[in-house]
Amino acid sequence: MNRNELVAGVAAKAGIPRNQAEKVLDALGDVVTEAVHKGDKVSLTGLLSIERVLRAPRTGRNPQTGEPLSIPAGYSVRLSCGSRLKAAARGDLRTIS
Repeated sequence: MNRNELVAGVAAKAGIPRNQAEKVLDALGDVVTEAVHKGDKVSLTGLLSIERVLRAPRTGRNPQTGEPLSIPAGYSVRLSCGSRLKAAARGDLRTIS
């Protein structure tokens, strides 16, 4: 599903015009991005959770030469699926609604 399909789906489910659904998705993206940037965890119960995590420094290898190199510590994002999303992936439609 691409962005246009998501906007159309949200508009249809919520019974709102497409342009309002697009504004809602844009605002959601902005709020989630700002929260992750600040280090806050974002949880949509049953659907997913998003959090910023610190990755430790580690040793890697240059794929062309095989030479070891140092990879510094940095931040990454962790996404975790909630129970409704896991049920949808299993095809268990009884627990989705």
